[in-house]
Amino acid sequence: MEKYLSTAGGRITCLRCTAKSVRSGNQCLKPALKSSRTQKCGHHGGRNKGPITEAGKARTAAAHIKTGEFTKQAIRERSQKLAEMMQLEDAMHVLKMTTATRTRGRKPSGYMPLTNIKDVVMFALDKEVNRVGASDEEQ
Repeated sequence: MEKYLSTAGGRITCLRCTAKSVRSGNQCLKPALKSSRTQKCGHHGGRNKGPITEAGKARTAAAHIKTGEFTKQAIRERSQKLAEMMQLEDAMHVLKMTTATRTRGRKPSGYMPLTNIKDVVMFALDKEVNRVGASDEEQ
């Protein structure tokens, strides 16, 4: 790709638009706008500066979320549920309720392994307190 373009019979040298044609693969022959961050001409988006206001930025962010499956909140909730499942699995092994192999792979954030009976009792009491506190809030 050529970076510079000579115009006015070679008297003016300016940056060249970096857009390429999909059909022919040739570079655009127009000069790039000075105000363009992406080094494009006016026909290929050189005037666009993106959303400026907070409302515009929020609209753009909302348009990019397709399912909400990978928002920070959804990832955090999924990680907490996985950590709880791993701790339940640990509790089953400590209490000798299963002989199955443990789940392989990366442990979720917030996971604290349960290694003895005391840890299992504290885990169960903590879950009971949270469950009772949540039911009090609903009423």
